[in-house]
Order: sequence, then C-alpha cells, then structure tokens
Amino acid sequence: MNKPLIVIFAAICLNAAGIGLIFPILPRLLEEVTHTQNIAPYIGIMTALYAAMQFVFAPVLGALSDNLGRRPVLLISLAGAAIDYVIMAFAPHLWMLLLGRAIAGLSSANISVAMAYITDITPEDQRAGRFGLFNAMFGIGFIIGPVLGGLLGDYWIRLPFIAAALLNACNFMLALFVLPESRTPNRQKINLAALNPLRPLRWAFSMKGILPIVLVFFILSATGEVYGTCWALWGFDTFQWNGLWIGLSLGAFGICQTLVQALLPGPATRLFGERGAVLVGVACSCVALIILAFISQGWMVFAIMPLFALGGIGSPALQALATRQVDKDSQGQFQGVLASAVSLASVVGPLAFSTFYFVVQKDWPGAIWLSVVVVYFIAIPLIIFSTRKPRR
Repeated sequence: MNKPLIVIFAAICLNAAGIGLIFPILPRLLEEVTHTQNIAPYIGIMTALYAAMQFVFAPVLGALSDNLGRRPVLLISLAGAAIDYVIMAFAPHLWMLLLGRAIAGLSSANISVAMAYITDITPEDQRAGRFGLFNAMFGIGFIIGPVLGGLLGDYWIRLPFIAAALLNACNFMLALFVLPESRTPNRQKINLAALNPLRPLRWAFSMKGILPIVLVFFILSATGEVYGTCWALWGFDTFQWNGLWIGLSLGAFGICQTLVQALLPGPATRLFGERGAVLVGVACSCVALIILAFISQGWMVFAIMPLFALGGIGSPALQALATRQVDKDSQGQFQGVLASAVSLASVVGPLAFSTFYFVVQKDWPGAIWLSVVVVYFIAIPLIIFSTRKPRR
C-alpha cells in the first residue's frame, strides 16, 4: 500500500475514534444538561443538526477540493473538529452543545474530500477493495472509540470529549506533516454560485442515470442513522446497560465490521457481482434486525454481531458502482453530491427514528429495529433498478 493511502486511512481511523468516543455517554450528558429523562427527541435533534451541517457543507467542500486541492480542505476541517470537541467538553448549556454539534457537522463534511482523494489515486478496478479498507478504518476507530468513551465516561462524563479533541489534533498534525496533495488544483477563481449546496443536487438531477444511485444512498443512509440515534437508549431500556457495556457492544460491532470490510468485499464482489453483493448485505442486515427486535438478553446482541457486520458487505461495491457514473474530473463534485444525499438522509432519519422510538419506548423498544427492516424492503426494488447498468 502506498504512503498517501496509509496516511488517509490512519486519519479516517482517528476521526472515527473521535466520533465513537461520545456515543456511549451522549444520553447521560443530555440528561445532565436538560434535567429530564425524556431525551430521545434531543438526541434526534442533535443528530439531525450535525447532519444538516454536513448537508450544507459536504458539496461545498467537495467542489472546493476540486479547485483548491484535497489537502488544504482536509486540514481546515480537521482543525475545526478539534475545536468542536473542546467546546463540547466544557459546555454547561444545551445551546452550547448544539453549537458544538453544528461545528462537528461542518468539519465532518470532509468525508467527501477523503473519498475523492482515494478515487484520485486508485485505479478503477481496485476501488471496491480500497473503499472496503476505508470502511474498515472506520471499523477500527469504532473498536477503540466507543469502548474508550464508555470507560472514560463512567469516570467523568466530559472526559471523552477531551480525548476526542486530542485525537483530532493528532489527526490534523498527521495530515499537516505527512499527507501529500493527490491532484493538481485548478487554481481558478472560485465561482460563488458554485458554493450553493443545492447546486450539486441540481447537477445530479440533470444527469441521466445519476439520480437513482443517489436515492439509494439516501435511503440506505437514513436507515443507518437509527443506530447512532437509538442504540444507547435501547441498550439501557432493554438491558440496563451502562456506558461501558454500550461501548463494548459498539466495539464488538467494530471488530466484526473491520474484519468483514477488510477481507470480504473483494471476494463477495467476485462471487455475487457488485449488485449481488449489495443485495446480500441488505438481506444479512434484515435478518439481524429481526433477531434484534425480539431478543431479551444482552449476550445475544454479541452473538449476532458477525451477521450484523455482514450487512455492510455491499457498501464498497455500491460505492464503486457509483464512481463509474461520472468521469474523473467530476469525482470531487459527485462525491460531494453523494455526501450531501447522505447528510440529507441523516437529517430526516434521526428525527423520524427518534420520534418512533419515543412512541414505542415504554411498550416495546425493539420495535425500532423492525421499522428499519420495512425501509429496507421498500429500498430493494430501487437498488435493483439503479445498479442494472452503470452509466457515464
């Protein structure tokens, strides 16, 4: 593996660890700040705000990286992430937490730039495998982050934010001193109209064959938001888990996800084809979610983690199919559009799932997982249609 890939994967891993640190303790932090136990709507609002900022800035950062280069955009966003966690570490009021999440959403919009960076330096026939490694780095981050966050949070609820700030500072230093530029910047005067976050979406609507794949990303990303929104709440309501056990459950998923993403996307794509790998992943997710809805003992969650992780086996294949829809000079813009669709779904998903969870929380918390299965069944025909024939 070449040096730029090692650096970008390490940066992604540190970024994921910083994000994962706060998941186990966010419900308790909101209880402390809001002085109420009915916090599901607040988690939905905070997650949606984070995603709304991604929606606004992901296409902007993607377009800026096409004009100015990937490296400077990545550096600015990483510095913003470190500042965000410092704010959240000492925020005494809800509005300050919301401000911190807004900054975090802006800085995390750099995922489109990281994707474009990998696309710049990767031959087309190797992209599925490298996108799998990209996801595996997130998995490694989520092995470390949630477990460490649970441990630190049980000691002091603010400590995980300080740790996240330090991790992102390390991330920034790594990119500053080691990461090279992946393409020659255009160095043209930036058209202010191009910074309109809705403009890339209009571009997507105007390109034949682009919209269906964007809609697939939107739907699958909306379902993915249920875990960050409801997992900690469900773990406490169903099993009375503390921060450590929530962190351990997320860490166990991270281990399984890392192994799957590192080892199986290439073989799965060769065995089933790229579209088949996506559908197999959806099927595994649906089976795991149905089991999750009905279990009553915590150890069962860990038992089905390998099946759960197999749900992500088609993500790299879907990403590879998407990159074939446009030429190499538009990859930054297209990745910005996909990230924008993901972020828009991440606004809708947390609000919808947190509202539904609030309704079923007392009677049957596990019903939240069946709602995800319903969305998957709605999405399957669109997946089949949008991946029939990759187009330029």
